[in-house]
Amino acid sequence: MAPALLILLGATAILQVDSHLDEKFLLLPPVNFTIKVTGLAQVLLRWEPNPRQGPSEVKLGYRVKMTLPEEDEYETRSTESERVAVLHQGLAVSVQTIRWDERAHPGSRWVPARLEAPPGSPGTAAANLTCTTSTVENGSAPSGPYHVSLHCAWLSGEDAPEDTQYFLYYRYGARTEECRQYSRDTQKRSSACWFPSTFIEVRGHDWLAVRVSGSSQHAAIRPMDRLFALHAIDQVNPPVNVTAERAGTRLSIQWEKPVSAFPTHCFDYEVKIDNPGKGYCQKEKTTTNEFTSTVSDISKYSIQVRAAVSFVCRAGGLWSAWSPPVYVGNDDQKPWTEWFLVVLSATLCCLLLLLCRTCHLWTKLFPPVPAPKSSIRDFAAGINYEKSGSGETDIEVISYVEEPGLEVLEDCVF
Repeated sequence: MAPALLILLGATAILQVDSHLDEKFLLLPPVNFTIKVTGLAQVLLRWEPNPRQGPSEVKLGYRVKMTLPEEDEYETRSTESERVAVLHQGLAVSVQTIRWDERAHPGSRWVPARLEAPPGSPGTAAANLTCTTSTVENGSAPSGPYHVSLHCAWLSGEDAPEDTQYFLYYRYGARTEECRQYSRDTQKRSSACWFPSTFIEVRGHDWLAVRVSGSSQHAAIRPMDRLFALHAIDQVNPPVNVTAERAGTRLSIQWEKPVSAFPTHCFDYEVKIDNPGKGYCQKEKTTTNEFTSTVSDISKYSIQVRAAVSFVCRAGGLWSAWSPPVYVGNDDQKPWTEWFLVVLSATLCCLLLLLCRTCHLWTKLFPPVPAPKSSIRDFAAGINYEKSGSGETDIEVISYVEEPGLEVLEDCVF
């Protein structure tokens, strides 16, 4: 009993000592915190440990919190951090010292740093900046079989002077390039840019940073930055060499993968079988390069296929455009059973007409109706009245004179 009590008292004493050490161990904030712009939409955050912190067995780390342009927070053991962020609104960041081995321990006070927004008049920056990338075959070029093109478009700022000219730059990785092929609006201001070939790697994971700056003789034009994830703007090419064959009611469709740096297994497909005349449309998704369906053998169909990069190879993105339509079947075609019924019906009708004409069957079945009598005014050609001389009896003689074609009526004497 006594040894157990001594062990318990010793453990309690050790815990009390550690608690006092933790209470006395105060974390001091870092010093010399700076923000340096190292590239388009790219900054380097750098600080130093507090020299008064002194050596210690406690592992130190740092918590970085970004409040502008967007809220973000992360932890690191390094004293510098490279970050990608849009800078046209400025940048506000804070850093504090933390215990790396005990995150619940209170950190030091925050040390802020700020990067001011670039100069420029409000309402002059370009607006609604959009960009898309697409993959193009490169032939036998030494840079590889494929290259990526880039197209961006924007609108002029509402308060931008009429002489404003905009300029576009993009950065991918460590490479930055200025646009050289602009499209212009009705006021001859640049409104779009086309890069036939870029340093962008479509299978990469870096952000695409784009900046549109401007110049004018009447106002300072504010620049505008935007970050794009490649999977969200990559316009996948449609599948190629689409073929379709029909054997009876069985429709077989095959195709090849789009022009892309991604391998065959990286694509999802959607097949569309359409017959607008009969209001029929079938859409099915598949992960292979072929599809089989059952259709009518007396209709004409158009077949199209589109593709998207599968989540197996990168984050989900856009579907490609539909491939050019391929047609199978013929709406005017009739099956042999339908032709047989038409010929049989015509033959029966001809035989029935011949039978009726030969055997006078029509006259026996439907005898003729007698012709109607003439009008009453044609019956009497004249009426003669004769009376005898006797006073007792009067005799009236009525004669009916009938014209040819009428029945002869006997004379009536009263």
